[in-house]
Amino acid sequence: MLVLNGTLGIKDFQKILFGNLSIQIEDNVVEKVEESFEFLKTFSENKIIYGVNTGFGPMAQYKIEDSERKQLQYNLIRSHASGTGNLIPPLYVKAAMLARLNTLCLGNSGVHKSVIELMVQLINKDITPVIYEHGGVGASGDLVQLAHLALVMIGEGEVLYKGEKHPTEFAFKKENLQPISVELREGIALMNGTSVMTGIGIVNTIYTRKLLNWMIKASSAINEIVSAYDDHLSFELNQSKKHRGQREIAKLMRDHLKDSSLIKKREHHLYNDVKNVAFFEDKVQEYYSLRCVPQILGPVLDTLNTVEAILIEEVNSANDNPIIDVKNQNVYHGGNFHGDYVSLEMDKLKLVVTKTSMLAEGQLNYLLNPNLNRILPPFVNLGKLGLNFGMQGVQFTATSTTAENQMLSNPMYVHSIPNNNDNQDIVSMGTNAALITKKVIENAFEVLAIELITITQAIEYLNVKDKVSTKTKQLYDDIRAIVPIFKEDVVMYPYVNAVKNFLIDQ
Repeated sequence: MLVLNGTLGIKDFQKILFGNLSIQIEDNVVEKVEESFEFLKTFSENKIIYGVNTGFGPMAQYKIEDSERKQLQYNLIRSHASGTGNLIPPLYVKAAMLARLNTLCLGNSGVHKSVIELMVQLINKDITPVIYEHGGVGASGDLVQLAHLALVMIGEGEVLYKGEKHPTEFAFKKENLQPISVELREGIALMNGTSVMTGIGIVNTIYTRKLLNWMIKASSAINEIVSAYDDHLSFELNQSKKHRGQREIAKLMRDHLKDSSLIKKREHHLYNDVKNVAFFEDKVQEYYSLRCVPQILGPVLDTLNTVEAILIEEVNSANDNPIIDVKNQNVYHGGNFHGDYVSLEMDKLKLVVTKTSMLAEGQLNYLLNPNLNRILPPFVNLGKLGLNFGMQGVQFTATSTTAENQMLSNPMYVHSIPNNNDNQDIVSMGTNAALITKKVIENAFEVLAIELITITQAIEYLNVKDKVSTKTKQLYDDIRAIVPIFKEDVVMYPYVNAVKNFLIDQ
């Protein structure tokens, strides 16, 4: 059980999303939420407060009668539950719910306590609102997507419950749940914010870290099986550059290869007894996809760390409008719902993930082309050349998927389109950015799965599984448990998908 106090870290998300840890709210947090609600209720009696006694967006110029306040919130939720396209998977929706819950627990939203109490129950019972990919422009927050969450909170709409789509009313009846009490601004407080783009973004960072760790293993293994020189990974060389990411990647690769008997030392081959040599059969330096891994994956690591930090800041921020400040007895109107921080970070993340997939595809091409590696048969074909095809067919998948990532890496951050009668005249498109990044990450796992299958086939052909490092041997065993050695041609897609799922789930 994790007790929420208004502050969430990345490890908390991992425990709840992947460890299925239940949550509860600290008593003092509930008290803070109640205090915020009671203050707003009193404060708004003789004042104009956006979204409490006014319309929304450009309709804020219209005053709402006291008798119509509750209906205003219902109208907002129902009218904006207008998403289309594919469903956002439950894991990502749960992350969004957790992000929204944490924001509301800060006491800056003025919601009735039933909102946070019901959301805790939905998270703990794995009841996730049906939310669609299309609809958010990421400026007044994730209005459309969060409207689908709010719709469930008032007992309407649809949910995914026990693996199936049901009317919310069905799940609530089964689990003896009651809709929230709509009192002041529960609709706008649920909908105004960056929680969907941030929740998706948090999951994206978790999967990107997994992807990067596998990529480090693959890059180490390929250096090893082609007997690359070790000085490009040396402490001295990488320490001469100041970037922390590069240094860390090199360190991880050195650790991976520390007990390998295949890695060469330059001083044993090129620094002695070479006076009468006019042409070197072996390459003096490896191709960039092998030699420059710390310089390529270093920026990926540094960017990932920055993205993660900014998303956690967003999770722990008040990101709706207006902001209720009980301490100073005031209500502040502004734009904390704007998603530019998340949108920019998602664009940065998908750029480095695409570069990671490009590195995997480049290393794969090196293994498959005998004119490059000069030690393996074409396409690492363990069968009869000409009759059998080895990894030839599956390379097309890796190449096309990498190309798709390159296209998808165009930024969403600068694709603002005015809307909402020009009230929202510059927007973030943060939810689109997060969802496209999700796709790019999934694609990268596919490319890496193909590379890892190829690496295990190469180890088989070279008969070096007893010479590779302990960590490469473990990698070999993990993949070989999924994909048996093959000489005759086999249908590849089940194996690629199985390895992809293994990499994601570990």
